[in-house]
Amino acid sequence: MADLSPQLRRLTFDLGGALFGVGRLQGIKEQFDLSSGVLKNLTRGISIAVRLSDKVLEEIEDRPTKLYYHHYRQVNFLLDRIALRVALRIQKEGFHSIPIPASQVLDWARQRGHLSHKAVAREAGLGWIGRNNLLVNPSFGARIRLVTVLTDAPLREDRPIEGACDNCSACVDVCPAGAIKETSEQFDHIKCYDKLREFQRSGLVGQYICGVCVKACKSGVNPQLLSNIP
Repeated sequence: MADLSPQLRRLTFDLGGALFGVGRLQGIKEQFDLSSGVLKNLTRGISIAVRLSDKVLEEIEDRPTKLYYHHYRQVNFLLDRIALRVALRIQKEGFHSIPIPASQVLDWARQRGHLSHKAVAREAGLGWIGRNNLLVNPSFGARIRLVTVLTDAPLREDRPIEGACDNCSACVDVCPAGAIKETSEQFDHIKCYDKLREFQRSGLVGQYICGVCVKACKSGVNPQLLSNIP
């Protein structure tokens, strides 16, 4: 049976995607209640990323900007369109697929959604979880947004990459909430949530976003890990 990965990758890049990978869902599905109902037999997750605008991010200092807010929303819209097109292509080939929205937080205090896009992206070889609790790509850093398509299509699975923030503490130094610690496991979700809520209530932006640590995380350091980048 032919592997659909090459044509799905081409479709993703043609539509504006910057990264594409396929990861196993074993271990992730149980964490996010994806092991029953229509999701039961979907064993792979396609992870897709769109690169954020460097110029938009550079305007951010210690809080989100109006421009970043609108950019963030448009990138989410683009991601959802790409995921829908990829899911429909898979369905056309006779397999099942479900696109999971790019922005689908169900519990802001714990920052949990239907599933973790970054967990799938890590399994798909797109990066590692950094100190900022975001996916860090070796080329783009945290300056990306993610979306996921769940499927049972027989796709070639990518491998997680070994990466680390090493001595970089750029995000720790600038976090306005003081939520970023030495490791991602120590990340303070409550402090982060409280600061996001403060930004939203002050009228700066219309939803819970920040962008300060995203701006700080420009890129990884290992050029040998760029196999997923066109």
